Amino acid sequence: MTDVEVIEQPSLEGKRRALVLAEDRIGHYPEFREFFVRRFSLDTDGLSKPGYVRAPSGIIYSLVFVGRSGEPFPDGLEVYALIDALEPLTEADVDTDLWAVLRWMIQGIGGEWEVEDLDATGRLYQLPFLSRHG
Repeated sequence: MTDVEVIEQPSLEGKRRALVLAEDRIGHYPEFREFFVRRFSLDTDGLSKPGYVRAPSGIIYSLVFVGRSGEPFPDGLEVYALIDALEPLTEADVDTDLWAVLRWMIQGIGGEWEVEDLDATGRLYQLPFLSRHG
């Protein structure tokens, strides 16, 4: 798979949250929603807790699932880096990590969704971190 690892409950002591991605409509493809529901037991846990993943840089990210009235849950997603309170957050690490999370998600969805297509799209946009990891 990828270098992304699901973490059950990391220690949050001495950490700050930095918003690195907000997607307000993950339901535009039902497979995205279904992946998160399956992977983080959102059908039973719902809004009660975020999901946590450790990415290749070692940074832990909190996946906060957002609901909207009249839409199946989750309808949106916010991703926060959990970093030491006074530590800087490097753009290169976040870019590489978010791409790894996308790869992890696409691999978990399967079916018509293939990582090679995601990587090809990234190369079209000449994303620099793909030359190191793709």
